[in-house]
Amino acid sequence: MDMLIVDLRPEHPGDAAAIRRVNERAFNTPAEADLVDALTRNGGVTLSLVASIDGQVVGHILFSPVTIEREGAHDEAIGLAPMAVLPEHQRRGIGDRLIREGLDRLRRAGHGAVVVLGHPAYYPRFGFEPASRFGLRWEIACPDEAFMALELRPGALVSHPGIVRYRPEFGAVSSAEPPPA
Repeated sequence: MDMLIVDLRPEHPGDAAAIRRVNERAFNTPAEADLVDALTRNGGVTLSLVASIDGQVVGHILFSPVTIEREGAHDEAIGLAPMAVLPEHQRRGIGDRLIREGLDRLRRAGHGAVVVLGHPAYYPRFGFEPASRFGLRWEIACPDEAFMALELRPGALVSHPGIVRYRPEFGAVSSAEPPPA
């Protein structure tokens, strides 16, 4: 296998068109690219990272705030979505690196927890487990094993059982569902 040199960095202002292209091609639809644009436009981005090879953006991951509603209180967590890699660069570890780097940066920034609606065979390798184990459920019905959570700070979710609500921009993406990251 060839030696792949991938640069991971925060999104720069001039990356918008490349990020849009990555999301459109990875998902084969403009919906996730539109979501990224809307979150960016409305100040709904906690962290946005890109992966590049030889200066070309080949991958992107976005994290945005989510709200956990519980017994009249509201707590914050972070949602991972979307995560995309150009089709010709998939299955080369780029998505794994984006996720690990993003989680590390969020942990260092003091965030307590991350949720994701995603593939149950993929996300557990990063420490995600069914969110129901923390007493969390997503505001829209989905398979229990597909909605997952990860504590970045031990005990961050112990006192936070409740309903997880994504930002309103997610409502515009296919049937009001956050895309599987």
